[in-house]
Amino acid sequence: MISVRHPKVITRHRDGRIYAYVMDSGVFGVLEPAAVFQPRPGDKVVESAIRPDLERVVYTTLNGVVCLTRSGDLVWTSNFEPHSDQPHGHRPGCALAPDGRTVWVYRPDAMAGRGGGDQWVVHDADSGAVLVRRELETVGHGAGHHVHPVDGSIYLDIGEGQDGSVILRGTAGADGEAEFVTYPWWDRCLIDLAPDGQQFMTVDHGQADVAFHRHPSGDVLFTLPVEVFGFDPEETFMEWSGGYLTPDLAVVTLGGEGQDEEEWFRYHLVDVRTGTLSGEIAVEVTNPYELVPLGDGSWLTSGPDGNPVRWSRAPLPSSPPHPEE
Repeated sequence: MISVRHPKVITRHRDGRIYAYVMDSGVFGVLEPAAVFQPRPGDKVVESAIRPDLERVVYTTLNGVVCLTRSGDLVWTSNFEPHSDQPHGHRPGCALAPDGRTVWVYRPDAMAGRGGGDQWVVHDADSGAVLVRRELETVGHGAGHHVHPVDGSIYLDIGEGQDGSVILRGTAGADGEAEFVTYPWWDRCLIDLAPDGQQFMTVDHGQADVAFHRHPSGDVLFTLPVEVFGFDPEETFMEWSGGYLTPDLAVVTLGGEGQDEEEWFRYHLVDVRTGTLSGEIAVEVTNPYELVPLGDGSWLTSGPDGNPVRWSRAPLPSSPPHPEE
């Protein structure tokens, strides 16, 4: 069977709504939303994911996960019990599997004060039925889902604050069974998966280095400490940001403070085929996390009206004029 690769859909939350943007290969500059979803009254959205056909949205709140149609009709909901009165410190997250059949939900139940450990729950995307429930040995504040672009497995990076970060990977089979792997680190933060699916990028929780790992084993391909980039490790650190600009180039973010305690950051390029530095990329942003590499040679920044702006260092095939670096 030939798999159909859907265009990437990203979301932004503002004005009480969820905005969906399609990363069409020929569209650059300020992006206009392809669809807008209205959450249920009273729902404060923490994280959201939208089906590639733009007909359904799944989002988490502090106390549940909700699925709505584009017209606002409720498809299903699943409440996190017991209800948490903790307003801060726990951010449930969600992701849709590439085939659209399952929804993966991270529940930071320990920090929410629900009396148990964290959970990673797989729901049927159509009915909301729980297919798999994984009890975790973490006490996380939140987590980032990363969907593998080739095999559809899901990476989860759980942030435990000063205690570190835990990375897991889940796969769901056609029979509904799921397999989970916990990588043997507590001190690495998952930043991004390569667009060709062959590797992934992590940054040391202490911000001393960046590493690139083979998928799915996690074996380290190479590691680059701060000093390799020409900076003093006592004064400069790796930001937990960046990612793959292309399958061969990764963006690594370094930051620090100047003499007047003014914060600075710079984006460096790494050739992941050779493990060598490949110059810098100049991007006008207000913070090191604003740049979002898309893996196809382009990246996003934030526009003044809240819509993302898509940029490229050089014209991509069959692309119209677009903002230059």
